[in-house]
Amino acid sequence: MDRSGRCLREDKRGTIDEQLPPILERLQIDPRHWLYLNRNFESRFKSLVGAAHSVRNACVQLGKRWAQGIRDCERYLSPPITS
Repeated sequence: MDRSGRCLREDKRGTIDEQLPPILERLQIDPRHWLYLNRNFESRFKSLVGAAHSVRNACVQLGKRWAQGIRDCERYLSPPITS
């Protein structure tokens, strides 16, 4: 995904700046986790997906108490907590 986004093509409006780090690094997602999720996405998530704090905020806005897969959101898609 990242490599194709950096390619210049006549039928494409723009590109990802060469100076930017790879997308998974910018999103703070471990590449091994990304591969796992690509293979198991539908079995791990049933509704909302994203950083755990974003999923929790969406649950509040939607009046949901819980989102199936929130632990996997925390494990695979949430940036590490730094102090």
